[in-house]
Amino acid sequence: MTTRRAFLKASGALGLGALVLPTFAAHAEPLRPTGNPLNPAPTTLWYPAPADEAMIIEQGLPIGNGRLGALVGGGVEKDFLYLTDVTLWTGELNDALEGDGQFPYDPTRFGTFSLLAKLYVEMPGHAGATNYRRALDLSNGIVTTTYTHGGKQYRREIYASHPDDVVIVRLVGPNQTGTITLNGAHGEPSVGDAPHTAALFTGSFQNRLAYSGVVTACSPDGTVKVDGAKLAFEGCSDLVIVFSGGTNYVPDASAGFLDPNVEPAAIALGKAAVRAKGDVLLRTHVADYRKRYDRQKVDLGRSTDAQRAMDTWTRLKARASSGTPDPELEASYLQFGRYLTITGSRDNLPINLQGLWLSNNNPDWYSDYHTDINIQMNYWLADRAALPDCFDALADYCVAQLPAWTNSTQALFQDSRNRFRNTNNRVAGWAVAFSTNIYGGSGWWWHPGGNAWLCMSLFEHYEYTLDRDYLAKIYPLLKGACEFWEARLVETPQGLVDDYDWSPEHGPQDARGLTYAQELVHNLFRMYRIATDVLRRDQSYGRKMSDLQSRLYLPEVSPKTGMLQEWMSPDDLGETTHRHLSPLVGFFPGDRVNRDDSPAALIEGVRRLLITRGMESFGWGLAWRAACWARLKDADRAYQAILSVLRPSVNFANGSAPNFFDMYSFGDRSIFQIDANLGAPAAMLEMLLYARPGVIELLPALPSAWKTGSVTGIGARGGFTVDLAWRDGKVTSATVRSVGGTDTEVRFGGWSKRIKLRKGQSVTLRP
Repeated sequence: MTTRRAFLKASGALGLGALVLPTFAAHAEPLRPTGNPLNPAPTTLWYPAPADEAMIIEQGLPIGNGRLGALVGGGVEKDFLYLTDVTLWTGELNDALEGDGQFPYDPTRFGTFSLLAKLYVEMPGHAGATNYRRALDLSNGIVTTTYTHGGKQYRREIYASHPDDVVIVRLVGPNQTGTITLNGAHGEPSVGDAPHTAALFTGSFQNRLAYSGVVTACSPDGTVKVDGAKLAFEGCSDLVIVFSGGTNYVPDASAGFLDPNVEPAAIALGKAAVRAKGDVLLRTHVADYRKRYDRQKVDLGRSTDAQRAMDTWTRLKARASSGTPDPELEASYLQFGRYLTITGSRDNLPINLQGLWLSNNNPDWYSDYHTDINIQMNYWLADRAALPDCFDALADYCVAQLPAWTNSTQALFQDSRNRFRNTNNRVAGWAVAFSTNIYGGSGWWWHPGGNAWLCMSLFEHYEYTLDRDYLAKIYPLLKGACEFWEARLVETPQGLVDDYDWSPEHGPQDARGLTYAQELVHNLFRMYRIATDVLRRDQSYGRKMSDLQSRLYLPEVSPKTGMLQEWMSPDDLGETTHRHLSPLVGFFPGDRVNRDDSPAALIEGVRRLLITRGMESFGWGLAWRAACWARLKDADRAYQAILSVLRPSVNFANGSAPNFFDMYSFGDRSIFQIDANLGAPAAMLEMLLYARPGVIELLPALPSAWKTGSVTGIGARGGFTVDLAWRDGKVTSATVRSVGGTDTEVRFGGWSKRIKLRKGQSVTLRP
């Protein structure tokens, strides 16, 4: 429990002087933008009532700066924020196997992501407010609440500022009086100390992760003072509430991912001391946010005035029940995915199963990093959506974890109890399990193909940017994965195959030559050879991987089912309508199998497998289906899958919650999982543009509902971006810009043109 003595230690003995528990004397501020930065015609999600705290995961509106996040309720008499720090994890390295040779998967050893704090702003005198509206402004990155009380207008602005690294709650309106309460989410009470306007808590987990949270408030008029562990404000017309928090986590395996010299309370107090005016804080945040958001404008057509007049939840339900296209709603869903990427992935840890947004300390699957689709899908969107810098969090995470992953693999993978071990008794490089945490630890079962799939995601980012420095950064991951597979592959009459393995997440657990693994390893060896040539290092080893690649068994079409085989068997050995599309990993997100180069029978095998899997699944399963149907140029099925993701989640069904979060049906409850919110928008962009190095295809799967529109800044593999406009299903213009690429072929229907550009050059085409 945090005592007054501990509080005073955090505030004084840490040597922060006037910055800690500050009286807020003026101090130098960073140069900040001036003028009104707000987009005057923002894309918003809006609601006529506050969120129910018991339904916060479905109704709360998300904010974040990549490190700090919150779900916001928007209540008038009592508003609430459920606050997180992306590094607040229990657990440990988890490097002792269980009796079956697999990793423990529990909140004690593997650990779990959890809440940091709950913040309440109470103004009971404003009961009975009218003209209420709360909104998530996607264009400016803020949550707003507006209402009328006593004939006066009131407005709240809530956002997580990346430049200031704090959460801001601003209350604007005459004569506001109330209290602010900060509660640690693990039983830590806040303490305050008059005359300073701050409340703070500290705590630590058994794994020695230390953490803290602090809230301050100030106003140019009225009063703000400590009242016990609360802050009380009175007569304020412009109140700025600042929350900061953090941990002593560091992305350094050699330090055990913890820095004992970091005092989270000291850092949080220093950040919470920001003293800029509310308008300046907002301008700083919005200017930073819009540097990313404004890179891509999305117009899929105009909705009706009646549709525009509906609140977001009513509109979602109307779209599902009427069948009438609502292109602006669908465009806002795409932009919501971009919003989650910007707010959830900025120079810190990557987006986990729930991103930054939790309702409790017991998230399903511990809100971990799943390596057999989920973390990869979380990053399908970034490059396509003009957010390449938001990808860095995933790359930096993998680089930081690599030493621990390597040590665990070489010490544990060949355990005699591990049914997935290499039968030749060799081991090298690194591997992961199906789940990973932030301490270098793995959970659940070993996942041999996971290293190759992570490398696919990492290398594809290079294909979008052609950044040699980035390629050098991820090179050790590529090489270590190759070393693992060089040691693992088994020679058979059919070629080199994966050893005993499991096709995620169904079927036999002891099959060799899985289509899933064969495709991933084929791609891994291709990527590595390119990397050795670009970087001019280990080129002889790169040639060796090319030789292994040429000897790999490649999947076939079953003569019995007509489907692409998932196992080296003509029989379908798993669940016919399984949620995963593991055997299609070489079709999407990979593209070794593609409509240009692959035999027609193989493409038909892909199509039949997709049909057999069906069009009903969890949101992430539908997003994967949509992307695959887009690759097959089947616009109707791709669009159908997107609409199923958008279907309102009612009575715990799969679909979208009122706040657009994707809900995963789980018996008598539903849970939030973020991957569909990022994968479905990526599939939407895939419907508008398909690219691989050397080819850019425009409008490959355009649905009739989007017959006229435009999108700017679409990322294209090969080192390009594209601004695209179309009318009545026909391309009217395409501006292709090189971000590092040289030449490519641009196609639309039967038209094509070869272009060659220097970095920074662009050309506008009108097919």
